[in-house]
Amino acid sequence: MLDMPILQRRRIEAMILKHVYEVIKERSGEEEARTVIGKAVSNAAIEHGKSMAEALGHEPTLKDFLDIMPLWTKDDALEIEILEADEKKLNFNVKRCRYAEMYREMGLGDIGDLLSCNRDGDFCIGYNPNIELTRTQTIMKGASHCDFRYRMKEKAE
Repeated sequence: MLDMPILQRRRIEAMILKHVYEVIKERSGEEEARTVIGKAVSNAAIEHGKSMAEALGHEPTLKDFLDIMPLWTKDDALEIEILEADEKKLNFNVKRCRYAEMYREMGLGDIGDLLSCNRDGDFCIGYNPNIELTRTQTIMKGASHCDFRYRMKEKAE
């Protein structure tokens, strides 16, 4: 399952989480539904990061991260413009996001950030907590592009 295109995984997950979200929203309100789905998806992202790191067999670097990016971009899921890539930083913009398109088509645009965008930083927690993501905008929230800025934190001496 580690090599399944991420877009395909997200569609399957969203088909189930949509119903979970609706039940929680009906019983406990939208805020609680967003909190629960957000926490569950965050935990899944951290776990996914850990499993990808374990499969690698060493502490992942930004180059390793760049090497697995095709899992997210497979089937034209993302149109990416790499701005800078070295051992300390990986900066790119996403110019087209089929994840956002898919969630909108599924009627889940209002929780697409929970189902997809919020995973990005959480994945790093499991993959390598020294990799930090900064992002100020997303297509999911209406921006023209997503601005991904990853950096490798300096290790404490």
